[in-house]
Amino acid sequence: MKQIKKNCTGMDAELAEVLLDSRPASAEVQAHVAECEDCQSKLDELKATMDLMDAWKAPEPSPYFMTRLSASMREERQAAPAGWFAGAFARLRATVTYGPGLHARPLAAVALTIALLVGGGTYLGVTNWMQPAQATGRNAAVVHDLQTLDSNAQVLDQMEALTASQNGE
Repeated sequence: MKQIKKNCTGMDAELAEVLLDSRPASAEVQAHVAECEDCQSKLDELKATMDLMDAWKAPEPSPYFMTRLSASMREERQAAPAGWFAGAFARLRATVTYGPGLHARPLAAVALTIALLVGGGTYLGVTNWMQPAQATGRNAAVVHDLQTLDSNAQVLDQMEALTASQNGE
């Protein structure tokens, strides 16, 4: 019996679509699955997995879980460590783990406000925001155009040449 190697590239995604999509698979995919034993066995394995997942039910959590967890945390906090260094380390660890006795949120808000004020002041100092405001309105455009013309000698020369040619010089 001569074995022909099938082109199964991309069939894994197609097999998943066959299982998950309510519409029937395309004729090309159905023909490939009918001819290819590897893809047919993969499809059967995927169906069996999906059937097992449909039959599985999540277990209910214990109603006393939170009570036991709170008691364990209280016992851990009250346990006295041996030695000065171990005690300091345990207090630091408890502060980080269970939260500080002093509320850090107001302190963090003050620190963030100061950082924003310093950063904003630095930004304004760097960008030179104290420049005089530009004039607005119709006259401002005319003044800007005249300033541009004054700074461009070539345009002035061309305008003088045009004026001279119009006057017949």
